[in-house]
Amino acid sequence: MKKTALLLMIITIVSKIVGFGREITLSYFYGASNISDAFLISLTIPSVIFSFIGTGISTGYIPLYSKIEEKYGEKEGERYTNNLVNILLVLCTGIIIFGLLFTGPLIKMFASGFEGNTLELAIRFTRISLFGIYFTGLINIYGGFLRIKGNYAVPACVGFPMNFFLILSILLSSKTNVMVLAIGSVIATASQLVFLVPFMHKAGYRYEYIFDTKDEYIRRMIYIALPVIIGVSVDQINVLVDRTLASGIAVGGISALNYASKLNGFVQGMFVTTISAVMYPMISKMAVQGNFDGLKSSVSEAINLINLFVVPATFGAMLFAEPIVRLLFGRGAFDPEAISMTSIALFYYSIGMVGFGLREIISRAFYSMQDTKTPMINAAVAVSMNIILNIILSRYMGIGGLALATSLSAIFCTGLLFISLRKKVGPFGMKDTAVSFVKILVSSAGMGIAAYISYVFLLPRISRNLSLIISIFIGALVYSVIVYFIKIKEVDTLVDAAKKKLKTGA
Repeated sequence: MKKTALLLMIITIVSKIVGFGREITLSYFYGASNISDAFLISLTIPSVIFSFIGTGISTGYIPLYSKIEEKYGEKEGERYTNNLVNILLVLCTGIIIFGLLFTGPLIKMFASGFEGNTLELAIRFTRISLFGIYFTGLINIYGGFLRIKGNYAVPACVGFPMNFFLILSILLSSKTNVMVLAIGSVIATASQLVFLVPFMHKAGYRYEYIFDTKDEYIRRMIYIALPVIIGVSVDQINVLVDRTLASGIAVGGISALNYASKLNGFVQGMFVTTISAVMYPMISKMAVQGNFDGLKSSVSEAINLINLFVVPATFGAMLFAEPIVRLLFGRGAFDPEAISMTSIALFYYSIGMVGFGLREIISRAFYSMQDTKTPMINAAVAVSMNIILNIILSRYMGIGGLALATSLSAIFCTGLLFISLRKKVGPFGMKDTAVSFVKILVSSAGMGIAAYISYVFLLPRISRNLSLIISIFIGALVYSVIVYFIKIKEVDTLVDAAKKKLKTGA
């Protein structure tokens, strides 16, 4: 798992850098303004509406396909896939019609502070971006299919064509018409599907028209997916409450939260998403085969890998929130007020970075065992806490309060999931994980001290941005040295794998 995860991390890092090019382009031309707010809400609404179903389907699809393939072979698994694709297309059509009929009320639900031109713009954007739901649905299934077949790299690369078309649409919209933003977002989503299709064909998949809503596996998948859908829908209430409150706090509040969330998502995408993408098909097969020792070992390994990468990232983001935001977004229409709001949001989002990451991993462990109820119940409890904290903290801390509420609820939810997983599968190496975590914490603290001292020393002598880059490099070097000598199992394994790879190459 470590080698595959490392390859995916490299792909994801490059993809995320390109993705940041998209965010930087948007911030340069539109800053944190009513246009960027309207555009981001138009992307949020389809993703939130569909994530209820898309996440549930993709979560239920992988373990069930593994079970069908194990019992009946690939042909039956392909039939199940085609049936699911066709049912999903019909479902997407219904969602789009609903969205087109009730666009205005949906906008007001997600951004109650929108009025006048901003509201009108958001409605026009959303009516176009809704059609991207068709492509998002198929990407969920096809990406899962390729991962089951052992192809992790291609699904990880879909961000490249998407970001290319989004950047192009932002550039064109700034010179022509802002509606190009919405049209470009649909084309960008479609490009991901076009990218996947040849690899699906190569993996042996052939599309057939099969439409059988009474299929036992579709019913089984709905049974598995329904709690996930409820859990995700509950989780998306966070997004709704965050955006609604942010739209009333300040013009550009939604954009500031978005940019900070994207920076936080950069870390999650690099490490958490790649590790969970590799782990989930593996542990789903282990669960089908009854190999629970292997499942527990893989989950423990994934938790340690998340800590190894995310804990130092948390320290770095908290220490350098303002310089990082200034470096990445501080130009063009992105004014000092936008920098300040985004920096505050990033600082408080960073507090929950480890919580976000571990929650994803542990939830996948439950999903692999076809237990979707436990994560749903825990998510519902955590979201209730988040909404209460959102309302309270936003009054006193503004945008920062919304981000802090999200972080605290993520940490709380992760704690609940740890307790529930131990009850379900028994001990899974938490003593070793705790020892590794303490070692990583000490190493991250050393990294933070070295990086901060370097930044303070360099700042009067060279430019702000160059000081930040050099300080981050020094911090990363210090962290690498400490974790190597402090003897963390996962680090030793990665180093040994790298040495073998170098010897093989030589």
